[in-house]
Amino acid sequence: MRSEARLLVPALTFIALTVAAVASLGTPLITSVATSFHVSLDSAQWTLTVALLSGAVATPVLGRLGAGPHRRATILVTLAVVVTGSALTVLPLPFAWLLAGRAAQGVGLGLTALMMGVARDHLPEERSAAVIALISVVSIIGAGVGYPLAALLVELGGVRAAYGLGLVVTAAALLTAWRSIPEAPEGRSARVNVKGAVVLAASLVLVLFLAGEPSLWSRHLAVAVGFAVVAAVLLCVWVVIELRSTTPLVDVRAVRHPAVAGANLAMFVGGIGMYLLLTLITRYAQTPHGAGYGFGLTTFVAGLVLIPFSVLGFVGGRLTPRVRTRIADPLLLAGSAVVVGGGFALFAAARSDLVELFVAMGVLGFGVGGFSAAMPGVILAVIPKSETSSAMSFNYVVRSVGYSLGSAVGGLILAAGTRPGHLFPDDSAYTAAALVGIGAMAITTLTSLALARRRPSEANP
Repeated sequence: MRSEARLLVPALTFIALTVAAVASLGTPLITSVATSFHVSLDSAQWTLTVALLSGAVATPVLGRLGAGPHRRATILVTLAVVVTGSALTVLPLPFAWLLAGRAAQGVGLGLTALMMGVARDHLPEERSAAVIALISVVSIIGAGVGYPLAALLVELGGVRAAYGLGLVVTAAALLTAWRSIPEAPEGRSARVNVKGAVVLAASLVLVLFLAGEPSLWSRHLAVAVGFAVVAAVLLCVWVVIELRSTTPLVDVRAVRHPAVAGANLAMFVGGIGMYLLLTLITRYAQTPHGAGYGFGLTTFVAGLVLIPFSVLGFVGGRLTPRVRTRIADPLLLAGSAVVVGGGFALFAAARSDLVELFVAMGVLGFGVGGFSAAMPGVILAVIPKSETSSAMSFNYVVRSVGYSLGSAVGGLILAAGTRPGHLFPDDSAYTAAALVGIGAMAITTLTSLALARRRPSEANP
């Protein structure tokens, strides 16, 4: 049993890291895709957006399937889809096939919550909590791992070589899952509420489309508001469907628990802030000197700026389980949010030297690592084991939407700070965006402190 556990933990971690890193491959390759496929940058941006969309749509469905007796088959089939998508990105096919491949790769984002469910079912309780925290962390820092590697491969062998990396690691993840993932415990049952899945998918597509097209808000405000209203109505309809269903996609009643609702609110607002700062720093680093600021870094060198994010994110995530025996998870969330807010403050006050960007990115990574490691503990304290995958899937949908909105908010603020006839925004626009981020992290901190004041009375079922 101990030997199996030793093999299971690295397998779960590797799979979670792989799907996160592969989904993030679109970020550093956007310019190269536009050049290689002779498409606009807006079109190339969809190589990232479509992966986030498919991941957000697939996550709750996979979470429900993962709560049933066929979890192992669900994981293997999903990874097979990801490998197939990775092959499509490597083959010399038209741009539409590349988008299809990226959509298939994005489906893998829904596996993170299933990895947590496996850990909670097959590891001792004290061990599973630390492993779940680690899975949560690597799902975040995966972007920092994939970014510099992909950028280097683009410079060495072109965009197909970079996507080739995705094919290799996803094939390895599939083999790892086939060798290591056990069957779900007996007595589980899970049916997918198809109607609820379709309505939720439609609402998420609208939300993430609006987040991925910030220019729509500035050029066609009425259309954007109309889409937002439709998305809100669809989400309300979805909640009604879930409440009336005997086999809900997500247990909405459990989500309404104050601890779970508060955690999801903190994840949503905190996700906006976290991704906003990540976007600001990487964009600032690549801005050419001619703009009056920035460092004009190449894609690969800009990717190296993410190394402090990944390294300190891992450190923060590993430290969190050690201190959570003395400090409650909601307080850890609040402390981590304060750290991220500190990263915003550093970026707002000092960014004239590249070292300062590295420091700000490291502070961001440490805060995100701690936040990600503490988040599952808040939710799982009041959720039955059988609902682990479903509950964490919903949290990851919230996170995806928050991240997408964070990127959109950054784009809108910088666009508003760009004078007519200028290609790049004024330096002051970055300061304004940082102040917005500080506000978001302040809300996240207050929400987490409110959670700390009402500790759940329920024991872990």
